[in-house]
Amino acid sequence: MKTERDFVVIAHRGASGYLPEHTLEGVAMAHAMGVDYIEQDVALTRDHALIVLHDLYLDAVSDVAARFPGRGRKDGRHYAIDFSLEEIKTLRVHERLKPDGQPEFPGRFPYQEALFRIPTLAEEITLIQGLNRSSGREVGIYIEPKSPAWHTAQDRDIVKQVIAELDYFGYRDREHKAVLQSFDTGCLEYARYQLDTDLKLVQLIGENSWQESVSDFDFLRTAEGLKSISSLVDGIGPWLLQLVDISAKGTTDISELTGLAQHRGLFVHAYTLRSDQLPDEIGGMQSAVDLLINRVGIDGVFTDHPDQVLSQICPERTS
Repeated sequence: MKTERDFVVIAHRGASGYLPEHTLEGVAMAHAMGVDYIEQDVALTRDHALIVLHDLYLDAVSDVAARFPGRGRKDGRHYAIDFSLEEIKTLRVHERLKPDGQPEFPGRFPYQEALFRIPTLAEEITLIQGLNRSSGREVGIYIEPKSPAWHTAQDRDIVKQVIAELDYFGYRDREHKAVLQSFDTGCLEYARYQLDTDLKLVQLIGENSWQESVSDFDFLRTAEGLKSISSLVDGIGPWLLQLVDISAKGTTDISELTGLAQHRGLFVHAYTLRSDQLPDEIGGMQSAVDLLINRVGIDGVFTDHPDQVLSQICPERTS
């Protein structure tokens, strides 16, 4: 298997398999597990504060509807950008819920126990840098400004604001342990060529049907598409099912995407490995990690259960 210095383990929204996503408590747990990076999704409040939140809206992970009745938009959702930071700080955060009110992952932290808060990006970076100092380990940050085109339509330049915040905390170039990722190629071009950032950039790759951005993900998964972004970005972040497919019979079909990207000098950090969402045919986390590293050949993975990945590739980091 690849060694510690070969394979990158990214805590997906913190240690989100154990504590609610994007909470400071989940960040601290992920750091203690020995990860390489911790991921932050970032949205803006009404008063221009950068908060760590996966969705543009607050409904799935907080009690916003109960605390602020009548404040939703026409689609029924309560968008972060419609609330001040002071208001958002009054919310209680719980495990992610589906629209029917049931937990997205039933076996995780009890969703009834809403003990947590939504952090600002500054709070989260301060915590990570403090833990880096006290632990002697350098854990990086891996940031996605959420839906930059949507924020632009709301008269907000979230990408510029995120880069300014990173600069304030000392993250300025490729030598610093910070990565900026986006599904939106235009966002990355703006960051690199207009805002002149030297941070590592990653092109996230989804499915066109998700409508994450106007980027053509089918094209980006081709040799020509990867060539078109190879001078812009340092790596790609594809969905795991774009790299490997396990049939009901246990047959494994591995795509050429990883090899095509690496041929262009791009690293491949795939999302999202979850121990409670593995197909039965894989046979557990040990088999999954072995498959991804030794057969698919990716360079790193986003995971909700970083301790379980680390225990397979570098047991001393979890001892």
